[in-house]
Amino acid sequence: MKAIVARGFGPIADLDYAEMPDPVPGKGEVLIEAEAIGVNFPDGLLVQGLYQMKPEPPFIPGMETAGRVRAVGEGVSGFEPGDRVATVGSLGGYAELNAAHHSAVMKLPDAVSVEDSCALLCGYGTSHYALKQRGQLQPGETLCVLGASGATGLAAIQIGKAMGATVIAVASTPQKQDIAKGAGADIVLGYDDLKDRLKEATGGKGVDVAFDPVGGEGFDVLSRSMGWGGRLLVIGFASGTIPKLPVNLTLVKGYSVVGVFWGAFTTKEPGVYADNMQELVGWYLEGKVKPVIEGVYPLADAPSVLERVLARGAAGKIILKP
Repeated sequence: MKAIVARGFGPIADLDYAEMPDPVPGKGEVLIEAEAIGVNFPDGLLVQGLYQMKPEPPFIPGMETAGRVRAVGEGVSGFEPGDRVATVGSLGGYAELNAAHHSAVMKLPDAVSVEDSCALLCGYGTSHYALKQRGQLQPGETLCVLGASGATGLAAIQIGKAMGATVIAVASTPQKQDIAKGAGADIVLGYDDLKDRLKEATGGKGVDVAFDPVGGEGFDVLSRSMGWGGRLLVIGFASGTIPKLPVNLTLVKGYSVVGVFWGAFTTKEPGVYADNMQELVGWYLEGKVKPVIEGVYPLADAPSVLERVLARGAAGKIILKP
């Protein structure tokens, strides 16, 4: 099979598009023939050795695969060759074939495309977990989303609306702001004078729930813009800067700072994760959420695509095709 291989930790440009042995499904595994492969921001960090997980090289990066079952390993029931499925894991996604444990594989309804299913896994899964379990977002509350044109940001906008919130989206350019508006945001702002504009948008009350995958200066503004009892969700640091929090702000404003690590959640709370995915797919079928697919590219283009994602040049979800 063809795959994208990291021979060691280093620049994304060093990734190798190479022939690799076909995986054989082991006990409890499902072998999936990929039709769509999701690209995620952590993939680029992983290959550079900048992610919290550091696999032994050489390895195949990639978290999401959707396609059809080619074969099943010993002890697997409920899946047969030809079934439409999707899976999410930590490695192995950037390849024509992916062997995944059956517990991480879900069947796809006919109405869910393979491209959209990849977006629903990590991007929407992260945002849903963040807003539902970690942020406990309630109907009528105000949600502020930074990085609002990215895959998780657009998901947070749509999920926030599905949960009954008023959504303030923050994006860096007019084009990205238009995309956020199209996803359903009630108010769209840029980063200039953000503190004052958030104060105005919330009538001086501050933000109830803040969704921050960016970090850096955006986090600094949010830390001063939270409302009483608010929840500031730490998703990631796409800006490249991990901010420092003056904890006196949490005291005087009475808000919480909450970490969101979706990958750990899926393994530590698999039952809750399964319920979340069922709810997300239901919202998709009802038309309440709809992934924005920016583009579909050949698997061989993974290095250049990842470079753009890490430079925050993508708006929406990017898909690779074998």
